[in-house]
Amino acid sequence: MFRRTFWFTAGAAAGVWASHKVNQKLQRLTPESLAAQAADKALDAGHRIKDFALDVRAGMLQREAELDDVLGLNAPPEGPDGLPAARRPALEGERYPVAYRARQKYPEKHPNNRNEDH
Repeated sequence: MFRRTFWFTAGAAAGVWASHKVNQKLQRLTPESLAAQAADKALDAGHRIKDFALDVRAGMLQREAELDDVLGLNAPPEGPDGLPAARRPALEGERYPVAYRARQKYPEKHPNNRNEDH
């Protein structure tokens, strides 16, 4: 008698548990639930993309600061006019600094000549 009661109760509990799990799965597959899940995933992806963009921006700023240091753009002014030595020729009327002219392979014929075939 107790054995039958035990198995009847165990079977009823298993049936209730199984029907509850099936109803949960069916509830997750409704269109409203699927739309909510998609919206949540889209928000999560948006947050991850935003974090990635912020990391890229921070890396760009760090690299730009490193390049500025290497190129001497953050150096204090050297001359009485307050400009670094590399920028002074532009104000003095020279089209190209001496270092650039020394590197030129061919002398410049005309500053506005864009015809490179002749």
